[in-house]
Amino acid sequence: MSELEAEYRLDYFEEEGFHRKQCPVTDVHFWTRDPDRETCGEPPADDYSFIDNPGFDEAYTLAEMREAFLSFFEANDHERIQPYPVAANRWRDDVLLTQASVYDFQPLVTSGRSPPPANPLTISQPCIRMQDIDNVGKTGRHTMAFEMMAHHAFNTREDADNEYAYEGEVYWKDQTVELCDQFLEHMGADLEEITYIEDPWVGGGNAGPAFEVLYRGAELATLVFMSMEQDPEGNYEMKDGNRYSPMDTYVVDTGYGLERWTWVSQGTATVYEAIYPDAIEFLKDNAGVTLSEEEEDLVHRAAKLSGYLDIDEVDDLTAARAEVADQLDVDADELTELLEPLETIYAIADHCRTLAYMFGDEIVPSNVGTGYLARMVLRRTKRLVDDIGVDAPLDELVDMQAERLGYDNRDTIRDIVRTEERKYRETLERGRRKVETLAAEYADRNDPIPVDELIELYDSHGIQPGMVEDIAGEYGATATVPDDFYSLVADRHAGADATAAAEGHDDRLTDLPETEKLFYDDQERTEFEAVVLDVFERDGDEGAYDVVLDQTMFYPEGGGQPADHGTLATDDATVRVTDVQKHDGVVVHRTDGDPGTGEFVRGQLDVERRRRLMRHHTATHVVGLAARQVLGEHVRQAGAQKGTDSARLDITHYERLEREDVTRIEAVANEIVMENTPVEQAWPDRNEAEAEHGFDLYQGGIPPGDQIRTITIDDDVQACGGTHVHRTGDIGAIKLLSTEPVQDGVERLTFAAGDAAVEATQRTEGALYDAAEVLDVTPEDVPATAERFFTEWKERGKTIDRLRTELAEARASADDAIDIDGTPAAVRRLDADADELRATANALVDNGTIAVLGSGAGGSAQFVVGVPDGVGINAGEVVGRLAAAVGGGGGGPPDFAQGGGPDVDTLDDALESAPEVLRAVHRA
Repeated sequence: MSELEAEYRLDYFEEEGFHRKQCPVTDVHFWTRDPDRETCGEPPADDYSFIDNPGFDEAYTLAEMREAFLSFFEANDHERIQPYPVAANRWRDDVLLTQASVYDFQPLVTSGRSPPPANPLTISQPCIRMQDIDNVGKTGRHTMAFEMMAHHAFNTREDADNEYAYEGEVYWKDQTVELCDQFLEHMGADLEEITYIEDPWVGGGNAGPAFEVLYRGAELATLVFMSMEQDPEGNYEMKDGNRYSPMDTYVVDTGYGLERWTWVSQGTATVYEAIYPDAIEFLKDNAGVTLSEEEEDLVHRAAKLSGYLDIDEVDDLTAARAEVADQLDVDADELTELLEPLETIYAIADHCRTLAYMFGDEIVPSNVGTGYLARMVLRRTKRLVDDIGVDAPLDELVDMQAERLGYDNRDTIRDIVRTEERKYRETLERGRRKVETLAAEYADRNDPIPVDELIELYDSHGIQPGMVEDIAGEYGATATVPDDFYSLVADRHAGADATAAAEGHDDRLTDLPETEKLFYDDQERTEFEAVVLDVFERDGDEGAYDVVLDQTMFYPEGGGQPADHGTLATDDATVRVTDVQKHDGVVVHRTDGDPGTGEFVRGQLDVERRRRLMRHHTATHVVGLAARQVLGEHVRQAGAQKGTDSARLDITHYERLEREDVTRIEAVANEIVMENTPVEQAWPDRNEAEAEHGFDLYQGGIPPGDQIRTITIDDDVQACGGTHVHRTGDIGAIKLLSTEPVQDGVERLTFAAGDAAVEATQRTEGALYDAAEVLDVTPEDVPATAERFFTEWKERGKTIDRLRTELAEARASADDAIDIDGTPAAVRRLDADADELRATANALVDNGTIAVLGSGAGGSAQFVVGVPDGVGINAGEVVGRLAAAVGGGGGGPPDFAQGGGPDVDTLDDALESAPEVLRAVHRA
């Protein structure tokens, strides 16, 4: 018996009379109460036998099933906790979307660095798995949006050091399986039909034994026992080929699919009818999709075999569907024609729920991160809606799901959807030309358009692969879209918004104690005393040192706030502090001298710099709060940088900011300043803070630790490590200087606070007075005067263009042409600018005359050559020869080219040779 096999031999299985068997179809080992059972219960070994044969005592809706699960585990001593957002990057920096309930507790809780919110606990966590997007609708069981009902227990081994945030064992494998059995029995399942499949779990450097729980062909739960970590010397070799050893912490990580349980309770043909009944009925009616009694029966029979159609498991979806059709004794094409409209409707319903989760949790569409994934789902949904002929607005379809999910920001959700639809239409109009060019290129090669090109067209231009197929056909090209296309696109964006890079530091730092940070005790204090613990001479930077003190008032760079500057002084010397950084709790001061290890120093901050940074940091919180009050609660910080003269705040928003928006944000921000609201700092327990304020706490990043420092201004609470003023009135004033889009879906607000705001206002006012003086008007009249001058300037420009055209036409009518093998040619020197040369050449060409024009304006020689259609002269070749004569070059298409060179003295000679050049090029 292998070590891993022993992990699955539970006392509970022996007590309950289970039998361990190996499935002859899938080769997996499984446990069952039925001694006569041969197969494991999972497709393709077994079909969906619960369809038309519900597996529980009664049918449940999603809401009823969720409550049944949570109530059961509450009654079994688990604490119910509220679900987290679907945007997992709100509390962790390694992933984007929440894909399982355990994501809520990684990495801090599962590693033992932070305590869980309860232990044991139960939750029903909304999740989104983008990798399932291509399976939705086809398999009958996959949903991109789903809720993972779960119960979790966090344990530590008895011999572990007491350094972990929890200790002892709550329960482990036997009780986990027993609880699963009890819940199944509570729901009315036939326990004789339950199978527990052995399925070792591996992920993110961790591993452990796991069971898949099957009932009548449906996988209802996965019971993971996260207990190992990767170790080359470990006793356990897992399916990824690596070896693992036991960890000090070990976690019960279960997942019960709410949708799957609801489906099994109802026994509908697919999961979609069970969880989206109203939406599907609406979409069918709207799209005119109706089925006869015979077709309904075929759909139900096909649904029982739809486990064969998992895109992750089959190489060819068409071949797999043909196999299903063969088992049903029907024509494969007829089956496809029947099922495809239904699959599209199922996908629309599911995608709308996904969008409701995303926008309900205030993800703003953009071209990066979670915003990109939201945009991808929306555009695919729009394409599906158009393909099947649903004429209901997409925002209404998403709102149906948002209402069912209980979101209270439904107006914003609908506004986001409408805005994104408009942007999508504009994208398609621009992108069509790109596709046409690509299609023509591959048609000429007689090659299909590669998948990489399809992904790039979608990723960079938002062009759906179906559109590429259609346009490619018009140009005689082909484009084959893989079944997992959207999963491939999502894989490009599967990483998190933030990346972390660790900088190497001197090993001596690791032996030093954490620096005591005095700036949190009194943020107004600017002098202190300390002892020098160590001094590092910087390699390759003569005269520069890194100094570590036992305590400091100097704020190290972090959270978008630059470091403090100042001095460190001993009785004998004073050194300047030019930068401050933090490394694993140790604060390092960059200086221009060595104060001496063991010396007693007096630190003095640059007071003006510190106060300006404090004002700008607090103003950043105030501007963010004002932006949310003006634009909506979906606004989140996407980046920030504080300075001494100005600061900037990047915010998520689905539209460009109008001037009126900016004015209102500035007004609200200054109202908060004038209210002189206290700026309160606190150090609450992380779990308590998250429970009270949610994950909007982490606007500026995700701090480690059991406790977090929070800054509260009015009703805005954020985790923040920066320095702040005591009251908002200490900011003085806030002036918004500019706004600009950083990327689609992110707007940058640049502003100044306090003295910097006054200085910025004075600069703007000074520029206004300078303009008034130049225009010889009062400052109040500058806008009207500037508008009048601009209008006059535009009119004069139009007049100049009209006169230039008339002049060109007049020159074109002059009778000085020479004959070039039957075609008239005008060779002239016009010392004019490039626009005038081009206009004259175009006028000559319109009259059927070859134009060769030269100019010496600006101190260099320029040529423009135009050739009428049907004349066998290449304008680019002519320009190239003439430009070479003046020491330069040029070129262009056969009908119009331009060039030149520096030798203006030989311009006339070059023009004199032009007739011969024209004849030579024509004969060639």
